[in-house]
Amino acid sequence: MGNNLDIAALAAAVGRGDRRALARAVTLVESTRPEHRALAEALLAALPAKRTASIRLGITGAPGVGKSTFIEAFGRHLTSLGRRVAVLAVDPSSSRTGGSILGDKTRMPLLSRDPNAFIRPTPAGSSQGGVARRTREAMMLVEAAGYDITIVETVGVGQSEYAVADMVDMFLLLLAPGGGDELQGIKRGIMELADLLVVNKADGALIGAANNAASDYRNALNLIRPKTVAWRAQVLLASALLGEGLAEIWQAVQKFQTALTADGSKQAGRDAQARRWLWEEIQDDLMAELKSDPALSPLIAARLEQVGRGDITPSAGARDILAAFLRRADKS
Repeated sequence: MGNNLDIAALAAAVGRGDRRALARAVTLVESTRPEHRALAEALLAALPAKRTASIRLGITGAPGVGKSTFIEAFGRHLTSLGRRVAVLAVDPSSSRTGGSILGDKTRMPLLSRDPNAFIRPTPAGSSQGGVARRTREAMMLVEAAGYDITIVETVGVGQSEYAVADMVDMFLLLLAPGGGDELQGIKRGIMELADLLVVNKADGALIGAANNAASDYRNALNLIRPKTVAWRAQVLLASALLGEGLAEIWQAVQKFQTALTADGSKQAGRDAQARRWLWEEIQDDLMAELKSDPALSPLIAARLEQVGRGDITPSAGARDILAAFLRRADKS
């Protein structure tokens, strides 16, 4: 992707819903090359206003719970209703190539061929919590392209749930019909994040277990304070394999959006997310500048060695490095 890219033309093409242009735009904002950052920021600034109100939905769940099957079935249900769906799926990264391992277009073959859907697998890389740093910018692009529902799928491990919850309107926790022991293994913090819990694979011989699990989760939610007075988390059943329960889940999503839009919580939440995003960008960029400053490399190496030996405390070492960095900034 060259530096002579016509940003205005690319932004206009994205605004028209051109899928190839959208893919190129997402590639640009995901690039880690310094020369591409200025182009990416110019592109985001040039985007046309969003055509429709959008819904940002985060979906997480443990490996094996059927996230990809569920998202494909749910996405196809939404497109059948005339909605345009974008899936930003944050994949684990290959330690050798840095690319996505799972490949969501392979995992969601039917949805990937749907003209009203756009699927973009993004390698998690070293981003905190396994969420690509530029997922938020990709979300801005797909919304400008006319996709009114954006689904962000997490890797489903560690801090990824918290990171995704901080960039979406509604957070859905997908669960297997285990109940009991499985409930004990779910962190309370993840339960507190969820606006909707869905017990998947509620079909065949697992229907009884799924109903029991749903009852267990409803009881557990009674012990958790709701995130907002406008909405109390619900528990629903679904079978992505059979396409059952999807209409009820979509109804719950719509009720959630209506309730939070009416009392102003949705916009207030997005405003707070944008402010936190600003500070995250400052933190990430400052850290990158500090680590890449060749004049500070000897000092950083020395302090790391001293901290490792226990000669100085990490806080003292950090203050020395930061003071040197600020002195250089003052001189420049």
